[in-house]
Amino acid sequence: MQEMELLERLTKAEERTKSNTHRLDKLEPIVNEIHTMSNTMVQLVEEVKHTNETVSSLDEKVERMDSRVDIMERSPADDMRAYRRTAVTAIISTIAGALAAGVLVWAANYI
Repeated sequence: MQEMELLERLTKAEERTKSNTHRLDKLEPIVNEIHTMSNTMVQLVEEVKHTNETVSSLDEKVERMDSRVDIMERSPADDMRAYRRTAVTAIISTIAGALAAGVLVWAANYI
């Protein structure tokens, strides 16, 4: 009986071994594909990291350019204010000079 039991157990073990071997053979390409995908993901993460660093650098440059553009946009308005201030000063100076000259002429005629 023991020999018969051993023979049955050995037969079942061999059948299980064949089944497991067949299953492993099916899984091996899948494992290889997962490994390949994992390596690809590592490369993609590195590229995304590099892209993020580049975008961050570009953001800083854009901010600097934005501040320059703001200054350039304000410049004409500042110039216009200066021109207006100069014109008003010139008009007031002319009027004040004419009044002063008029007062001097008037004073010279009556003195």
